[in-house]
Amino acid sequence: MKEELFALAGRLVAEFSQKGLTVSTAESCTGGLIAKSLTDIPGSSAVLAGGCVSYTEAVKQKVLGVPEEILKTKTAVSEDCAKAMAEGARKLFGTDVAVSATGYAGPGGGTEKDPVGTVYIGLATKEKVVCKRIFVPNATREQVREEAAKTAIEMAIEA
Repeated sequence: MKEELFALAGRLVAEFSQKGLTVSTAESCTGGLIAKSLTDIPGSSAVLAGGCVSYTEAVKQKVLGVPEEILKTKTAVSEDCAKAMAEGARKLFGTDVAVSATGYAGPGGGTEKDPVGTVYIGLATKEKVVCKRIFVPNATREQVREEAAKTAIEMAIEA
């Protein structure tokens, strides 16, 4: 899995460099893994503007501008929150593309609707804001985080 993540990050850096695009991240459950994966690639400074590890609701709200209403009614682990995090990162860092990740990596947490292994991946560009829900059942915390990082980087490449 780590090799796959490294290969995807390399592809993103190469493609974004070639196209003159920039990317930023807003991460919760991945704890900076998406940004770390990108910075593992030489030349990533040409495309990665920055990232925010917004582990608490207060940081999601104060730094990324996630509306309090979303956090209260939809929770921090939701499609609406992931979208707002991505939009907030794109605005904060002034990038072409931003990705976000918020979810339950485990072993604790989770709900009936969103059990442990559920992650919402947001993507924001100037044209659109979308979200993809992934579920990685019976996985370790590390496996959930790696799958989320991989999905976020894939979404950014496809955007």
